Amino acid sequence: MSIRVLTCVLALAAVAGMARAQEPLSAIDWLSDSVTGPAPQVTPMPGTSDGSDTVEPPEVISVTPLDQPKLDAVGVIPPAVAGLPANLWGPSQPAELARLILAEDTLDLPTLHRLFYRLLLTELDPPVGAADDGTLFLARLDKLLDLGALEQAQALLEQAGPTDPALFRRWFDVSLLTGHEDRACAAMRAAPGIAPTFPARIFCLARGGDWNAAILALETGKALGYVSEAEDALLIRFLDPEFADISEPLDLPQRPSPLVFRMYEAIGMPIATTGLPVAFAQADLRSTTGWKAQIEAAERLARSGAISPNALLGIYSMRAPAASGGLWDRVDALQKFDVALLSGKVDAVTDTLPRAWAAMQAVRLEGAFAELYAARLGRLPLTGEAARLALKIGLLSPDYEAIALALDPAEADDLALLAALARGLPAAAEPSDRMAAAVAAAFAETAPPLPHALEQAVLDGRLGEAVLKAIHLICEGATGDLDDVTTGLVLLRRIGLEEPMRRTALDLTILDRRG
Repeated sequence: MSIRVLTCVLALAAVAGMARAQEPLSAIDWLSDSVTGPAPQVTPMPGTSDGSDTVEPPEVISVTPLDQPKLDAVGVIPPAVAGLPANLWGPSQPAELARLILAEDTLDLPTLHRLFYRLLLTELDPPVGAADDGTLFLARLDKLLDLGALEQAQALLEQAGPTDPALFRRWFDVSLLTGHEDRACAAMRAAPGIAPTFPARIFCLARGGDWNAAILALETGKALGYVSEAEDALLIRFLDPEFADISEPLDLPQRPSPLVFRMYEAIGMPIATTGLPVAFAQADLRSTTGWKAQIEAAERLARSGAISPNALLGIYSMRAPAASGGLWDRVDALQKFDVALLSGKVDAVTDTLPRAWAAMQAVRLEGAFAELYAARLGRLPLTGEAARLALKIGLLSPDYEAIALALDPAEADDLALLAALARGLPAAAEPSDRMAAAVAAAFAETAPPLPHALEQAVLDGRLGEAVLKAIHLICEGATGDLDDVTTGLVLLRRIGLEEPMRRTALDLTILDRRG
């Protein structure tokens, strides 16, 4: 053991770049500490050692092609496709945009989810005069990770090129959570400018079958103080299954990183994802996971907009539920409705629709349900309560305006307000509650003017900032001051986002999102 340690100490200059970074690279505290950049130069304080007995890692020189776009401009959706102007950010400060993005909570409102994702993924011009430090890009990326949208985050990362330590760290974690750890390790080995930490290097050496090198790296890390006691206990079990069998079980960490999460799984102690950030739910979508865990994960991810309604339906439809109660009743309700709709039998749809809708309401997945089924429901000659429910579901779909135009006011008095909102007109009926009244006020001819600060943001061209503030006002107002709901909707219309404004109004009026 001592000979190995001595050998490792002599080789420190070659591996010192693997030392753990002291400062977090992200606002998301569950990211792996998997890579580190070169150590900063330190000026000795008077009366202290000049540090000559330490070994500094070699300087990493990065080369940026002259034609490479600015990081904040990277996106995967063209502005024309997203329906947003390329100069949406205008002269806003990147730090303020980053703060608004990271603080946002879209309250399970389907339209605001879609709008927010467009802001995160669209290829927009960087804020005017902003430094190319990637502040806005990292905020967009970290919010996608917060939402569990790993595929979308990975697309952004690969568009940018994850060669910077801060970007590679996130790409590495996405790969771990999506089951592509071997690919991540291969990329880590192939990236000379990325210095892995000891735990990440040990993990990748073991995944590559180089067990001797992994053990040597573990001993080196312990000797140099770069592997903590907790990491050592986990890594030795990861490297030696026999040791895991005879040793005391490890305590489960409350906030594991993706790297720790994956190693616990490898030693036969998988960590349940239920209480973890939603990004970890992506790991439960693998075919090796039990169906119940897959369903729970898919519901969490669909609720945050991270996976499509079709992906959710695919997991719901994998097999017939073998039990009853709770989640299984929800699966049964949706499957029976799906079969009824496929059959085209009006009576069967009438019988199964209310139960399926109630099941989706219970988990706030009405938007996904509407996207999946609204168009087909609209083609059936339903009557009575089933017809009225189908109309409400249709008003949550992209065909909301056509459905509203086709409504016969004489037959749908209770839907008159919704029809007016869908057409962008003042309320045609008295609102039934305070939320409906707050929404209707934004469409009135006497809609309240915007506060000066918000109006000034629009006049200054800080449109993206204004959109983020509108989303915040609507979501916060829905659970508190309903005047903010009105202001947020008026702001969306003032910016020119008429369709999101109308559809958000319908979401708020049809869905119960008051807490």
